[in-house]
Amino acid sequence: MEAAAAVVGFGAGAGLTRWQAAALSAVAGWVWAASFYDLTRRARALVQPWVTRRVHAETAAILRFQRLEHKLLDNIFSVLSCVVSVPFYTGFLPLLFWSGHGRLARQMTLLMAFCDYLGNSVKDIVSAARPCSPPVRRVTATEDEKENAMEYGLPSSHALNTVCLTGYLLHYILTFGEHGSVTVAAGLSLAFLLVMLVGIARIYLGMHSLTDVVAGIGFGVVILAFWLAVHDRVDAFVVSGENVATFWAGLSLLLCFAYPKPEFPTPSFEYHTAFNGVAFGIVYGIQQTYFHFHTPDAPVVFSAELPLLTFAGRVLVGIPTILAVKFCSKALSKWLLPVVCSTLGIPTVSSCYVPALRADSGSGSGKNRQGPGHLQRLLFSHFPRKAYDVDTGIRFVQYASLAWSVVDLVPAMFAHLNL
Repeated sequence: MEAAAAVVGFGAGAGLTRWQAAALSAVAGWVWAASFYDLTRRARALVQPWVTRRVHAETAAILRFQRLEHKLLDNIFSVLSCVVSVPFYTGFLPLLFWSGHGRLARQMTLLMAFCDYLGNSVKDIVSAARPCSPPVRRVTATEDEKENAMEYGLPSSHALNTVCLTGYLLHYILTFGEHGSVTVAAGLSLAFLLVMLVGIARIYLGMHSLTDVVAGIGFGVVILAFWLAVHDRVDAFVVSGENVATFWAGLSLLLCFAYPKPEFPTPSFEYHTAFNGVAFGIVYGIQQTYFHFHTPDAPVVFSAELPLLTFAGRVLVGIPTILAVKFCSKALSKWLLPVVCSTLGIPTVSSCYVPALRADSGSGSGKNRQGPGHLQRLLFSHFPRKAYDVDTGIRFVQYASLAWSVVDLVPAMFAHLNL
């Protein structure tokens, strides 16, 4: 909590407006309250037993449903799960930016980050296991699915994300495009069908129970309704607000402290950190280049200004560039962040990226054994004296750099190449 207070204090000194300082203070207050009153453990004690009983009670129904087992169904539902997964959206959203649909792309990116944070937070608060396998047959056709299986179950992220992103895409089309009653009915029917198919797929593949899926749909509806109420204000703030980068940097750091600690470690926090970085990179990049590349009059794919062949050229240039930025930023942050933390007297460990800082290394080099000097005490006296996982910072910088390149570096290359 001391660290969160230091972030708010720094932000207040950086010229934030009253509402921005109040928002950061509210998040910091939540961090303090959750830690002081042990709210995560209390909430888990109330909810986890009920969810666990429901999941166990539904095992027989899942087994009966899985009697439909067929290789074709395995493939169809596995592909469907991949199409609505986080890696798919990670690859799809850059194409949406480069196709000229900047408003839709940035809103879906921020909504994706919002959904990922809230959904994974609830998962780790409840810490309820997925259906037991065996006896349930679990199909994990990809590495992404194998990592998903290591997370807790409730709510289903696939169901939650499908409701939010499909719902927002439908809202955008109906708001900014020409449509009649038939178009509205067809859009709603397709969205409903996709959500139902995703829910059925998650149960058939043995990844979730019906309770997990229903919770995911329920959370998705609530989050989507909230986002539709605030998305115009969020977009206006991102493209033309005051102190946007400073505020978002403080918020990103506080959200790392606000994230609940699960009963046992899972990959959920890693996913949150990645999308937290993506959101910051998008916001920072848009702030720098909105009037150059992302205004409403930007050329749209299939138009005379941006024909399909030119868009294909953008993809061929853009994808290798953002992958190179991701690789270089990871390598640079793996070298630089430990050095900076050591210089400032911040104890660090590394779970995978920096072998010399492994917490289980025999040399004990993962912790700063030297007492901090005067500068370190002055700057970081508010931070609790514990070892921080430097991998979180590396992952954040890596994905923030990737997202920044999508909306800043790559469009500048397009302009230089006349694409």
